[in-house]
Amino acid sequence: MKKSVVGLIENITIYGEDGKGKKIMARIDSGATKSSIDVKLAAELRLGPIIKTKVVKSTHGNTLRPVVNAKIEIAGKKIISEVTIADRTYMKYQLLIGQNILKKGNFMIDPRKK
Repeated sequence: MKKSVVGLIENITIYGEDGKGKKIMARIDSGATKSSIDVKLAAELRLGPIIKTKVVKSTHGNTLRPVVNAKIEIAGKKIISEVTIADRTYMKYQLLIGQNILKKGNFMIDPRKK
């Protein structure tokens, strides 16, 4: 599979339960093992059901988060992958793309890419 180049911030589409896509800006984070979505955005898109819970280590300590599957389109590739649900209200981006999606989509990060 050919590698696609993404920047640190990417315009992506995330698909809800009804199949309608919502375009948002997402933060690419190669240091994050799992991807994470804001709880309000997950509710708006009606993502679910919760398939499991996962302990996530962050700068705020360990937290138990619900996990759902989400369909995301990034750099022209549609990927279904697990995302944890977290309160990202105080963060600039509602979606963080982690290693699980980067590996699945065979992405390479170029921090200079705009």
